[in-house]
Amino acid sequence: MSIGRQLLTLPNLLSLLRLALVPVFLVLIVTGHSITAFLVLAAASITDWLDGYLARKLNQVTRIGALLDPAADRLYIFATLIGLAVTGSVPGWLPIVVISRDLLLAFTIPVLAARNYGPLPVHFFGKAGTFALLYAFPLLLLANWWTSAQIVILPIAWAFALWGVGLYWYAGFLYIKQVLQLVKLTPKFNAKLDKS
Repeated sequence: MSIGRQLLTLPNLLSLLRLALVPVFLVLIVTGHSITAFLVLAAASITDWLDGYLARKLNQVTRIGALLDPAADRLYIFATLIGLAVTGSVPGWLPIVVISRDLLLAFTIPVLAARNYGPLPVHFFGKAGTFALLYAFPLLLLANWWTSAQIVILPIAWAFALWGVGLYWYAGFLYIKQVLQLVKLTPKFNAKLDKS
């Protein structure tokens, strides 16, 4: 199936919609529209679940969909962290810690490509970390809007955020370990042949 036809499947159209809402979401956070940003993030979370469900149900699992889905997750994580840091809702170290993990993993892309590998499958711990972070952020946004409930919401939000960061980094180390194992198993001359 061509890339154009893959993009036109219902699950991938939902992923594209989710991607298109990222800048809208970021503007809403930065301009102080916390409740609207919360609703956009909630809708994005629903489409995240729905596109995976529909892809399996309609037998429309595609390579482009496997790339779009985690890309959208990453962009929402980055947008939320940046927006919350700009508004002073989270300390500056949180976006640095989360984003630096993905920057570190970006260095594995050329290493894998040189050996004719694409991105490796997402580990369970990576999915759990992403889930925890994507659960923490709506709660942090909700706490910005519903200040009288902060005493209840913020401890739960921060528990998800800190567990999410821990799992996110743990999955990153597991990913690097997998890459190093592949590098050891793939002789140098094979990598050179694959690139020619």
